[in-house]
Amino acid sequence: MKRYSIIVFFLLSIYLSSYSQVFTDSNLPIVIITTDGNVVIPDSPRALASMKIIFRGEGLRNYISDQNTAEYLNYNGRINIEVRGSSSQTLPKKQYGFSTLTTDNITERNVSLLGLPADNDWILNGLGFEPSLIRDYLCYNLSRMIGDYASRTVYCEVILNGSYNGLYVLEEKIKQGSERVNIAKITTLDNSYPKVTGGYIVKADKTGGDPVAWTMSSYIGTNDVTFIYDYPKPEEISAPQSKYIQSVFETLRSTAATGNASIENGFPSVIDIPSFVDYMIINELGSNADAYQFSTFFHKDRNGKLRAGPIWDLNLTFGYDLAIWGYDRSKTDVWQFLNGDNEGPKFWQDLFNNPDFRCCLYKRWNQLIQPGQPLNYASIEALIDTTVAKISEAAVRENNRWGTVPNLSAEIDRIKNFLQSRIPWMTSHITLLGNCIDEIMPPLVITKIMYHPDSTLKFPDSDAQEFLEIRNTGSKTVSLNGVFFSGTGFVYQFPWYSEIFPNSVKILANKSDVFLAKYGFSPSGQFTRNLSNAGEKLVLADGFGNVIDSVSYSDHAPWPNADGNGYFLELIDPLSDNSLASNWRLSTNTILSVIKTESLGKLKFYPSPVKDMLTIETSGIIKSIELIDFQGRVLKKIDANSGIYKLDMSSCPQGIYLIQIFTPDGNYVQKILKE
Repeated sequence: MKRYSIIVFFLLSIYLSSYSQVFTDSNLPIVIITTDGNVVIPDSPRALASMKIIFRGEGLRNYISDQNTAEYLNYNGRINIEVRGSSSQTLPKKQYGFSTLTTDNITERNVSLLGLPADNDWILNGLGFEPSLIRDYLCYNLSRMIGDYASRTVYCEVILNGSYNGLYVLEEKIKQGSERVNIAKITTLDNSYPKVTGGYIVKADKTGGDPVAWTMSSYIGTNDVTFIYDYPKPEEISAPQSKYIQSVFETLRSTAATGNASIENGFPSVIDIPSFVDYMIINELGSNADAYQFSTFFHKDRNGKLRAGPIWDLNLTFGYDLAIWGYDRSKTDVWQFLNGDNEGPKFWQDLFNNPDFRCCLYKRWNQLIQPGQPLNYASIEALIDTTVAKISEAAVRENNRWGTVPNLSAEIDRIKNFLQSRIPWMTSHITLLGNCIDEIMPPLVITKIMYHPDSTLKFPDSDAQEFLEIRNTGSKTVSLNGVFFSGTGFVYQFPWYSEIFPNSVKILANKSDVFLAKYGFSPSGQFTRNLSNAGEKLVLADGFGNVIDSVSYSDHAPWPNADGNGYFLELIDPLSDNSLASNWRLSTNTILSVIKTESLGKLKFYPSPVKDMLTIETSGIIKSIELIDFQGRVLKKIDANSGIYKLDMSSCPQGIYLIQIFTPDGNYVQKILKE
């Protein structure tokens, strides 16, 4: 075997020497791609190929001679592959998108590559227009370090059809999935409320042949912004879905333009503000010349708020731009949403000019640049130095092959010098427009988490039994107006007029009817999707995204094992720090009914079907009423504050409508047929 390896090593050395360098081993993973028949990889359609990834382990050297040694192969199988990108396709060195396949060459195969979560869609970023080799990698990692999802990244060296092809970054393609953009799946049949509300991924970008979904104007009159559907795909999105998601952006546009910062009906009711703040911070830190206009993604989960991100394509950053085409836009002393070129839709400027949004931006930025924080210059410099040390060996081979890295050391110094000017400039220019004080958060605490119930004969559906408890540990009633769980995955927003009384709880359940059958009383609300069986971060926030409470539970030690065995997690002392696993215990204690001071009583809706006036009657108190069409649009919102109300539906076209009733204890939805 040893003699055979030496022969293979020798032959490969001779074969690869035609490219003026001998590539035999690397401190990075080695990816070997061989297309069927050695065909040149096209833009479309995809070519079939075999791929091997040689990886002995972190910190160990990898050898081409190990390509037939199973224990050193991270992947050995089939793929389909295509050239990807827009401007980068003009370069001699291409970047690629590929899918991992089963042996039938058709079925997609979910697999973990180099420690990244299993999936089938991958990208080999060729680092085009990137003489530093680190800009995308640096920005993606900084985004994750501040708590947002961005594509995970691994440097590797690639051999294509027997020839050394240079340094690449293996990274995740932006797509819907629990380990990527964690939003609900949506089908062409999900056209009524609440399913029509998500999930979606859309982007502002060049069309690249994709149909334009809609456009929005910028403050540069001739530079409209093109929006494209990414998920669902343009050919798969239905008319009601298209109409709904466009209406969300239109509401953002109008509320930002008028400065409406109401948590009830302004831009905070539409967008997850922290995601927009973080998106601006990462793009402005690098002074991304493409930001807001191109490669700008947004996503929205079912029943969730619109979120900015994930970030994407940040090679034109830290002072680098397409000088070969006469561009010089990435500067230390300009906001990219106000640069006179790619400024993006008007709402970015409008948000920045709003005192309430600016306050959130100001506080977040000043938090992130503190010593020890991810965007402090010393922290970024350490990440840069670690990254450069990892790729310095491969950078020499990259330059020998393509001539794209003439002076790596000078380019890295350029990035560092840029940051040393950019960070102080941003600090001095995120000035406040009004009062900006730290909000006093209400004493709400997550106290119970049933994240992976067991299955029984009576209750066979495990997910349907999930629930979450929130307790008011204070002595005053707390309004829940605007309070929501931020992020994606676990989604819930408390209905308007909800309250939680002193030392009382709100229980949210996966399925209200299952919870009622199991515990004998109705929960306060029903959440969207599921709690993760593996663990996740739950963030309870106010309407502006200020964190009220946050828990990152897990199914691994030191957290108590409540994973599918009939137990739930219970906070031992509601006044203790619930971020610490040691303060939680396993429990099967009886769940007590939510304390209520008002009872809605039995709701009555009549006549049904309705022609003109619909009477809504109850023995309790109705705070407000919403009339919603079947596409999820709120047609009317009425403050009732009584036990009976007559809703005029005479002008409504025939069809099915939803009536949502808001009370201090929860909301109730009734389907109504209009004749």
